[in-house]
Amino acid sequence: MENYFNSVRRILRLVFITAAILPFGANAEVASGDANGIQTISAGPSVGGKIVLKIGLKSALPNQPAAFTINTPPRIAFDFPNTTNDLGKSIQSFSEGDLRSVNIVQAGNRTRLVVNLNQMLKYDTQIDGNNVLITLQAKESSAGSLAAVTTTRFAEAKPSSQPHSLRDVDFRRGKNGEGRVEIDLSDSSVGIDIKQQGKSLLVDFAQTNLPRNLQRKLDVVDFGTPVQLIDATPQGENTRLVIEPKGSWEYAAYQTDNKFIIEIKPVVEDTSKLTKGSRNTYAGEKLSLNFQNISTREALNVIADFTNLNMVISDTVTGNLTLRLKDVPWDQALQIILDSRGLLQEKEGNVIMVAPGDEINARQKDKLTSQKAIRDLEPLQTEAFPLSYAKVADVKSVLAGALNIAVAAPLVAGAAGAGAAAGTNNPVSESVAFDTRTNTMYVTASLSKLERVREIVKKLDIPIRQVLIEARFVEATTSYNAIIGGKLGYTGPAVASGSGSPIGGTGVSGLLTGAGVNNTGFVSGQGGSVNVSLFNALATKTLSLELNASEVDGTTKSIASPRIMTGDSTPATIKSGVQIPYTTPGGTLGGAATVSFADAVLGITVTPKITPDDRIMMTVDLHDDTVGSLYGGIPSINSKEVTTTILVENGGTVVIGGIYTQELVDTVAKVPLLGDIPILGWLFKNDTKQDTKSELLVFITPKILKDSLNLN
Repeated sequence: MENYFNSVRRILRLVFITAAILPFGANAEVASGDANGIQTISAGPSVGGKIVLKIGLKSALPNQPAAFTINTPPRIAFDFPNTTNDLGKSIQSFSEGDLRSVNIVQAGNRTRLVVNLNQMLKYDTQIDGNNVLITLQAKESSAGSLAAVTTTRFAEAKPSSQPHSLRDVDFRRGKNGEGRVEIDLSDSSVGIDIKQQGKSLLVDFAQTNLPRNLQRKLDVVDFGTPVQLIDATPQGENTRLVIEPKGSWEYAAYQTDNKFIIEIKPVVEDTSKLTKGSRNTYAGEKLSLNFQNISTREALNVIADFTNLNMVISDTVTGNLTLRLKDVPWDQALQIILDSRGLLQEKEGNVIMVAPGDEINARQKDKLTSQKAIRDLEPLQTEAFPLSYAKVADVKSVLAGALNIAVAAPLVAGAAGAGAAAGTNNPVSESVAFDTRTNTMYVTASLSKLERVREIVKKLDIPIRQVLIEARFVEATTSYNAIIGGKLGYTGPAVASGSGSPIGGTGVSGLLTGAGVNNTGFVSGQGGSVNVSLFNALATKTLSLELNASEVDGTTKSIASPRIMTGDSTPATIKSGVQIPYTTPGGTLGGAATVSFADAVLGITVTPKITPDDRIMMTVDLHDDTVGSLYGGIPSINSKEVTTTILVENGGTVVIGGIYTQELVDTVAKVPLLGDIPILGWLFKNDTKQDTKSELLVFITPKILKDSLNLN
């Protein structure tokens, strides 16, 4: 029921508000004796299911009447300037298809004719002598494979002694991604037809020449709009402009003086709505406008009439425009009118002020200047701000930068300093004083600025959010050791010397003499070695043979899991290792030596930063130090370090690897020459191979702590 009354109210407003709108027309002051008049209105069917509405006038119109459409409820409005209603009635009913009735309302020397329909139909207007023919197109059927090509008459060609021509064809990208084709005309009386043929948009300029330098194709793919190609070609006495867009699109065309503009924008299909949505920035109800050389003030009043806006138009708004829009949101239509005439709008509550840009900017500048002057004249007051969590040194810097308040020296005395800052003396300028002992800030400023100080302090004086960081150090070591080789030894009887004393009893041997030989004749050695001894019954000569073959494969894993809690943007450090002592000799002769320590630790420093979406940005500095070689009794430190910045979900785990070491050792010990003999050389050498791999993995898990502390 409410929607019904709103529709009725809009109909009444559309009909009777004409008295307030039409007097702004250019010809409103024409004497009634020279005025035209509507004498007859008739309607009848035509071929193809069309309906022709015939308006008979006292004399012929020089131009087609300005028109605009409303979809809900469906109607078409025509404005006849310098025209009276000679019918003797204000409404006439019909029973022709979707044509229901016609309302005629006269306001001053203008008459508005409103055509009421059952559903919105496309229409064409034509001047035939003293008659204006309005042809209502038949509703297109959903059946059929191909849709008919519809030609839109944008502007009627006016008789002119001078030839028409195009002066420039340019293309630009709009601020919302639409393609703008801008054509400069030689004059505003060029006849223009627009029609969509297949996937192309054809624009014909009647009786218009195209200079040779404009006979070209413009490839505009790189602009990132729906328009791909623009082709301007002469067609006999006419000129044709072919625009080739891609995808699903719609267009809006309008003309301002000698500039004709076509905007082509993408369309997003929405199955939940009856209409197709274009830009999200324009959400007003759609309407269609067809104005030929209408004054800018009257066009703005039509928008205000349609939207029920409270609009104030400055007296400096002048000029005429030619405008044709089809099914565009009313707020977009308003913006097109403003942009075409260099106007701006200023909103205050539910009232819109429309004026030239310079005038609006001057008004805003005067308003800001007045507000600043009032603020400068406000009395100064002093207020104390005790801080609970933030430091005064941090807050006062923010106030000095954000509010341009001078920072005074810190208060040294306790109560005395506070009393002085509290304003026992009359302050003469804005300032911020602070007491580090009580963490209190004293601000001297105007009332309006003190209110802003309270807002800033409220946002800054909050507890720092805590982050629990759990680090797990996992070090895995894999070692492999293989030895293969042999030893051959011989022991003979002692040889008497000239004095008869025995000489060493060891004869020729390989790497080592046969050790551990007993009278059993066979011994199994340890560590994968085998010893064999051959000797005679008197044990005066011994031949020993030892074969070595061993392989060791082992894995070691070391895990450490420290945890630490820190504040937002506060570094946290975790270390684990040893301090290596070493002796440093005394500096003077006979001076006592001193013992010093060198750190060899596995450490990590993490600085967490909580993002607004409760994730954690961490700067991680990891270093792994081990003991190296000794140089003059002082140990060296082998250091490995990784520094990175990572983003982690709250409670997520990130793995930092990359500290990987591998040690390969291949050693051969042999008897010269004998160890190089093929096959038998293995009895005189040992081959040792070692492969040690070590990798350090660090797992970091940050957690944002809530009000209750839970370390589990």
